[in-house]
Amino acid sequence: MDLGIRGKRALVTGSTKGIGFATAVGLALEGCQVWVNGRSQASVDEALVRLRKAVPEGAVHGVVADLGTTQGCAKMIESVPEVDILVNNLGIFEPKPFAEIPDADWFRLFEVNVMSGVRLSRHYLPQMLEKDWGRIVFVSSESAVQIPEEMIHYGMTKTAQVAVARGLAEMTRGTGVTVNTVLPGPSRSEGVETFVQRIADQQGISFGEMERRFFSEVRPSSLLQRFATPQEDANMIVYLCSQCASATNGAPVRVEGGVIKAAL
Repeated sequence: MDLGIRGKRALVTGSTKGIGFATAVGLALEGCQVWVNGRSQASVDEALVRLRKAVPEGAVHGVVADLGTTQGCAKMIESVPEVDILVNNLGIFEPKPFAEIPDADWFRLFEVNVMSGVRLSRHYLPQMLEKDWGRIVFVSSESAVQIPEEMIHYGMTKTAQVAVARGLAEMTRGTGVTVNTVLPGPSRSEGVETFVQRIADQQGISFGEMERRFFSEVRPSSLLQRFATPQEDANMIVYLCSQCASATNGAPVRVEGGVIKAAL
């Protein structure tokens, strides 16, 4: 299926691993020019090697920038001044009891998870509106709806992303630009896999048993009853970036395996 975005310029933030990398692969396969991003030269170089191996004919580039800072966003905009597709995927998480979360942690997660997308969208959205075509996707989480008690500050940032995206979508009325949010569920990204494996090792059980316990005890509402793959999440993101998704705008789109029980 041709998604109608061949030749479009796409920037995927936080894309050296996990959902971001899988999204970069998907967009490259659709013929987009793709820019990947990470905080270190080594991580970006490694991602480019993997990406070029996965899509030998792809036009792929990399930018090293810490987008959790004003300076990093400015560097990105200077390096890539114009795009047609922006995937605000960058995000960090940390389980921590509410009473032990200092102000600095609240601000740090907000800067990385929310303000990176705000700053980049503030630059790229006006260009998209002027051209009458563009796609912005915020990669949020099911935690935006069901705030996890073990990381309330993370859930707050995911809800904020949904709000920002909906507000930006209001600005696109009657144009060919869309702004949406994707809500993945528990996914087996490298970061999550490492975290879960560490807990499994501490308890002397296998990853598979830890996964089973997680969905039985922590996310029992999941219909998938397993971690989704980054590729499964990326499939939805790539679709929302496409011409085929032209009638989907301002929407929080779920890819969470049924964890959210609310019908609407």
